[in-house]
Amino acid sequence: MNNSIKVILGAGFAIAVAFYVNYAFGDIPNVGFLMMAAVFGAYMAMNIGANDVANNVGPAVGAGALTIGGAIVIASIFEAAGALIAGGDVVKTIKKGIIDPSAFAGDPMIFVYAMAAALLAAALWLTLATMLKAPVSTTHSIVGGVMGGGIAAGGFAIVSWGTMGKIAASWVISPVLGGLIAAGFLYIIKSKIVFTDNKLESAKKIVPILVSVMAMAFITYLTVKGLKKVWVDIVEILPFLPVVDKKPTIGIALIFGVIGAFITYVIVKPRVASKVATLEDSRASINTLFTIPLIFAAALLSFAHGANDVANAVGPLAAIFDSLSNTTISAKASIPLWVMVVGGIGISVGLALFGPRLIKTVGSEITELDQMRAFSIMMAASITVVIASQLGLPVSSTHIAVGGVFGVGFLREWLDRNASSAKHEELQTQLAVVDGYKVELENVGSDYKRKSELFEIVKAEKKIAKVIKKELKEKYVKRGMVQKIVAAWIITVPVAAVLSAVIFFILKGIGV
Repeated sequence: MNNSIKVILGAGFAIAVAFYVNYAFGDIPNVGFLMMAAVFGAYMAMNIGANDVANNVGPAVGAGALTIGGAIVIASIFEAAGALIAGGDVVKTIKKGIIDPSAFAGDPMIFVYAMAAALLAAALWLTLATMLKAPVSTTHSIVGGVMGGGIAAGGFAIVSWGTMGKIAASWVISPVLGGLIAAGFLYIIKSKIVFTDNKLESAKKIVPILVSVMAMAFITYLTVKGLKKVWVDIVEILPFLPVVDKKPTIGIALIFGVIGAFITYVIVKPRVASKVATLEDSRASINTLFTIPLIFAAALLSFAHGANDVANAVGPLAAIFDSLSNTTISAKASIPLWVMVVGGIGISVGLALFGPRLIKTVGSEITELDQMRAFSIMMAASITVVIASQLGLPVSSTHIAVGGVFGVGFLREWLDRNASSAKHEELQTQLAVVDGYKVELENVGSDYKRKSELFEIVKAEKKIAKVIKKELKEKYVKRGMVQKIVAAWIITVPVAAVLSAVIFFILKGIGV
């Protein structure tokens, strides 16, 4: 499918949403603006699908556990299910409390302009990032959009700079935590299985434990993040479950996780033993043991992402709908079913049409992944979110996943340098050659012809040494991709903020 057809299909979805809004809410004042805001929300949802969801399935695709088509089907189903089943019915109108609603002076339309500007600005930035193959945080994009629209509406004093400081801190916290945890699990797999004399026997013991730990991590993650918005409804059905601030406690989440881990171990252990009996004692065979866990991980991450991050697309749209319907500014707004459907379906449409670009980037264009490396990244994605949420640390799921990719790549480089010194010896030999010619150049005296020859020789030998150094540094992780992605992370908030401010003034000026 070429890009023109993809754009037409995406536009068709957004237009269909606008027609529905006009049909269902034609009697609301400023329904034209609501239609436009709904188009912005649909566009934002598609961009989340195109950019953010790649982090959930990219490692599994890169490892060969899933095809791109299979990944899109699984992620689309579970993203939409997460949004519709566990996305919640109420959302804060000011995402993460980054601006003060009172600064809008009680004028609902100024608030509406700011939220619409935030939606469109975040979506435009995500479109550009996707085109550049840069996986960025959609949460940071909408945060930047809300901040920019808020500043345009009420000045710099409207922003909670302490909150923005915490968000900026996540640029470092998220990838570092994700990278360290992913590298840690990969090191365990390598040291306890790959580097042992009897890989199959080691795998029979270790793989069921690792899969059980994964089950515990994901069940805890889903309880804490994926079910937090519907926990009150669950408690009504199961009143013996505890609830704090309408959310599940970490204690009950861990209990669920331990129970899930035990059940998983009982189920997985005999199956792994049976599978191992048919395998060769090789790394490639061991990799196949992680294929099914990776498919489950992709599905569970997608469900949790749909439940937790769909508000990035529909939160401002729900706020706009609430303000236009009630002509007031609320601290929280109910999310109508139609708004949640726009978010859930929009994410799936964006993933299907434009997601393969970023899936390939995360899965194969940063570093080469196999099943055990991808498994480590998936583990990091779930465990990091749970740890960070309990410590009150701001994190980004995108930064965690991509940081995990960085982590396993850099660990491979470190292990390779420590396992084999051949390339280093080659570099040292080459540097010695350069030094030898330099000494001769210094002592050549007045023989200008020889001096010129030596100068060119030194120059050529230095180039060879530089190539060897480059091979040592970039053997497993593509530095150019790392630099591009990190740069995109840093500019996400300011770029979205500037775009949002410009769009706000345009909307206010034309008085839509």
